[in-house]
Amino acid sequence: MKIRGNLVRFRQIAKGENLCYTENRFNLEDPAVYLLLFVFFLILNGKVTSEILIFGLVLTVLFAVVLKLLFSYTPKTEWKVLRKSPYFLAFLAVLFIEVIKANLTVMRLIPKKEKSLQPVLVTFKTALRSDFCRFLFANSITLTPGTITVEAEEDVFTVHCLRRELLDTSENGRILKLLRKMEA
Repeated sequence: MKIRGNLVRFRQIAKGENLCYTENRFNLEDPAVYLLLFVFFLILNGKVTSEILIFGLVLTVLFAVVLKLLFSYTPKTEWKVLRKSPYFLAFLAVLFIEVIKANLTVMRLIPKKEKSLQPVLVTFKTALRSDFCRFLFANSITLTPGTITVEAEEDVFTVHCLRRELLDTSENGRILKLLRKMEA
């Protein structure tokens, strides 16, 4: 995993080992992000003195270096995330609607006793590539009443449902469509 590799490199750098990693060489690719971080620091302090200015600059640079070394953070990655945020907000809205619909369905099933309940384990594949989207999908299933993600191994999901109809495994499901747009 990327984070683990960066932590190993950070420990090696802390020990003083000579490393020649060009991809982790720190550079200020977009000074506007760091300038905003510095301004935010000044706003939180409430006053401006020479000591606060120097401390804020040192803290901002230190924070930027740590982000770059540990998490390979660049402003480009932040812009990628911001571009995907409308899809994420749409995903949250669709998930909210699906949870409400599932609540109403399960509430209708409960008084009908056991005849209407036909628990089943369903295994299916998705076309999701990123771990984050798989994580969101598995937790979305578990958050929805009447379904629980039992296992998620790569792109194969095993889900327990109160009824088979409660789970939409088609690739045309609204949640899966939004998650695929987030990956693109």
